[in-house]
Amino acid sequence: MNIKVCGITEMKQLQQLEGLDIPFAGLIFYPESPRFVGDKLSKKEVKNADFDLRKVGVFVNPEMLDILDAIDDYGLDVVQLHGDESPEMCDDLSEAAEIIKAFRITGNEDIDEMIAPYDAVCDYYLFDTGSNNESFGGTGKKFDWRILENARIEKPFFLSGGICVEDAAKIKMFKHPDFFGIDVNSCFETSPGVKDMSKILQLKMALR
Repeated sequence: MNIKVCGITEMKQLQQLEGLDIPFAGLIFYPESPRFVGDKLSKKEVKNADFDLRKVGVFVNPEMLDILDAIDDYGLDVVQLHGDESPEMCDDLSEAAEIIKAFRITGNEDIDEMIAPYDAVCDYYLFDTGSNNESFGGTGKKFDWRILENARIEKPFFLSGGICVEDAAKIKMFKHPDFFGIDVNSCFETSPGVKDMSKILQLKMALR
């Protein structure tokens, strides 16, 4: 099971995730997020770190230049687009990094129709819990994963939204041929942007 830990703001915690063999770590470049990277991480230190984990930059409706600068400054491996970005933007960025396109799920969507325009221009999808007030993630709640069961996704995807250690059994029971991993954040924090590594280890062990 692939685990992506999002909202990292400390170099020490990136190193700890590397030590736990967590394959993806998310750095949030959305200024309105309480986990906004800002100046909390040294660009040079992150870029030059010899990590096996993939550094994922998370953006919401960004300017193209801002993404390209972050890829270069931090040595990002993957870009996650969590807003209303177009397939054209995904296509343009795909030469610079792998692309995760995130979709916000409220329960009324036609999943096949939603993802179809992005099929040729992304490497992964991520399905997160949507909000009626149009906020971008961070609800800390789960959507009904059953909405994905009959969708022809045909691309590796992450489940996101309020996932906690207690959900390990449910995660193991979820079946879809393209299910690739989970994205975790707030349930594993002692404060915004500071993770409880013992809980992450607990989750990893529970998913074995």
